[in-house]
Amino acid sequence: QVQLVESGGGLVQAGGSLRLSCAASGSIFSINAMGWYRQAPGKQRDLVARITSDYRLNYADSVKGRFAISRDNAKNTVYLQMDSLKPEDTGVYYCNVQTTVPQLSYWGQGTQVTVSS
Repeated sequence: QVQLVESGGGLVQAGGSLRLSCAASGSIFSINAMGWYRQAPGKQRDLVARITSDYRLNYADSVKGRFAISRDNAKNTVYLQMDSLKPEDTGVYYCNVQTTVPQLSYWGQGTQVTVSS
């Protein structure tokens, strides 16, 4: 089992910045990819950014150049630096961790990000 604790959400004006953190604990010896997903009101949960164990990166087109994902393996933590925030970035951000042995996917409880115009 893996437990995820997210932090860093909040209310910010357009153009501002926030940094999300997600710390993993528990059976964390086989973590592969770590990522962030966003769910806006009335919409599905979509990938925002993802980083694999060998540091390959994936970003949603809408956040390229504004968001940066990183991970600290010593702390089992993944970060999402969000700059130049826009109102359309508003939503609940969920941390996701995928393990290899066994192949499982874990979700955090979600943290609200609200960007005002």
